[in-house]
Amino acid sequence: MHPTTTNEPPQTLLDLITDVLSLLLLSTITVQSFIGRWQVLRTKLTSLQSSLSSLSESPLWSQNPLLHTLLPSLLSTLQRLLALSRQCSSTSSLPGGKLLFQSDLDIASSSLSNHLHDLDLLLRSGVLHHSNAIILSHPGPGSDKEDLVFFIHDLFTRLQVGGVEFKRKALESLLQILNTDKKSASLVVKEGNIGYLTGLLDFNDQPLIREQAVSAVSILAASNDESRKIIFEEGGLGHLLRILETGSMPLKEKAAIAIEAITGDPDNGWAISAYGGVSVLIEACRCGSQATQTHAVGAIRNVAGVEDIKMALAEEGVVPVIIHLIVSGSSAAQEKAANTIAILASSGGYFRDLIIQEKGLQRLMHLIQDLSSSDTIEHVLRAISSLSVSDSTAQVLSSSTALIIHLGEFIKHGNMTLQKISASLLANLSISDRNKRAIASCMGSLVKLMESPKPVGLQEAGALALVSLLTARWNKKELVRDEKSLMKVVQMLDPKYELIDKKFPVMLVNALLSGRSSGCRKRLLDAGACQHLQKLAEMEVSGAKKALQRLSGISLKSMFSRTWRE
Repeated sequence: MHPTTTNEPPQTLLDLITDVLSLLLLSTITVQSFIGRWQVLRTKLTSLQSSLSSLSESPLWSQNPLLHTLLPSLLSTLQRLLALSRQCSSTSSLPGGKLLFQSDLDIASSSLSNHLHDLDLLLRSGVLHHSNAIILSHPGPGSDKEDLVFFIHDLFTRLQVGGVEFKRKALESLLQILNTDKKSASLVVKEGNIGYLTGLLDFNDQPLIREQAVSAVSILAASNDESRKIIFEEGGLGHLLRILETGSMPLKEKAAIAIEAITGDPDNGWAISAYGGVSVLIEACRCGSQATQTHAVGAIRNVAGVEDIKMALAEEGVVPVIIHLIVSGSSAAQEKAANTIAILASSGGYFRDLIIQEKGLQRLMHLIQDLSSSDTIEHVLRAISSLSVSDSTAQVLSSSTALIIHLGEFIKHGNMTLQKISASLLANLSISDRNKRAIASCMGSLVKLMESPKPVGLQEAGALALVSLLTARWNKKELVRDEKSLMKVVQMLDPKYELIDKKFPVMLVNALLSGRSSGCRKRLLDAGACQHLQKLAEMEVSGAKKALQRLSGISLKSMFSRTWRE
């Protein structure tokens, strides 16, 4: 038997392997013990013979560095099997007894299976047709897709077949390509073995390899839907949650990025609970670094609408943790935390009570004064709006002059979403006349909102907020003094103006004409509102007849009689 050495040239090693394999195949015919196991082994050996034949036909096979470790190891396994086969061919008893021999045979058979897998992987990847150094060279900017595909095949082959050093170099190359070419992620997912890569997340005995694998998975998860889907299907979420729970700070940050990305798919959210991840995410929000907190609360936001997880979040104490992040987190964490609270607040009375018990309402109201991000303000306002369904909460909001003034400013200067939420809040609160007068300057903006058909509900919100503000007598005078706004209201009454439901401008006219309103009546008459209302009354638009009667001074009875005669 030839001694196994890694110093032999590849061709010499292949010749030695071929010789031992031939002897072994003959030996398996004459065994007298464990015949069933040797039959299975003979099938594997025949498969190996075919693979070695394919290997020798690859013109550059001997130059591939992976074979420098694979071939010596394969030769050692075959030599061990040959020795075992000879023991089984002898009529003498087995040394060490049957159990020990059976164990040795199973171990050798398992090693052979691993070698077959690695060899098959090498052959299928196509890398044996190319010559490459141990340190892979990244395809240049002008490289075509074929070069990049080979690079990825070679990289993942080294990752799976090679030892620790090969894995480390391969992961370095993978990170290089992912960091320098964002579009490469889709090709990596398509051509690489993502399941093997996610398995390296638990490669605890090699911290550097594990760290590189976490970095790669994090980048892939954040890159596109296809990557996230495959990482999730390969069980990556469970590995990532364990890293978030027990890993180092840099690893936790990368794991949190990937978890947030994976849970962004609504179909994946349920698995957070299945993997026991609710408490892990909450703890990361409580004690993690700023980056970890930001992405962990993002993941909680993603799953906060899932019914089963929602209750688990409450039971694990998520509300005070999220409220604390709204106040003290980074700007990105604040936005996601505010979004989470808005989602929970809209979920029902149970969560609204929890938020109020944790002084969430006061903190949200105070936070509006300090925020500059319109997205975060939007989430805060949504949360406040959901909380306002409680009578006691509505009273607190209605009496807050600071909040009312901010709502007026959002209506004047905010985006359409902020305008809609602010207008809806104003319409639903019982605001004092003094505070209504304090925000009279936003009425012109509310009239403009009524001209916008999108988003849905914006016109109604603007109209209802205006009707609420017009219960203050001084505000009526202010609106009709604003020539531009008045003409817009009259224009909206015109049946030919089709961008708005006519019930909304009719509501405004009725609000302007309620109570003692001779000045408003005169301004509306001068602006030509009467003729439009006449047509709307004939069209039976809700409230139009009442508005026409108030505006013209004609009683409803005489108006109907005249219409009948005509």
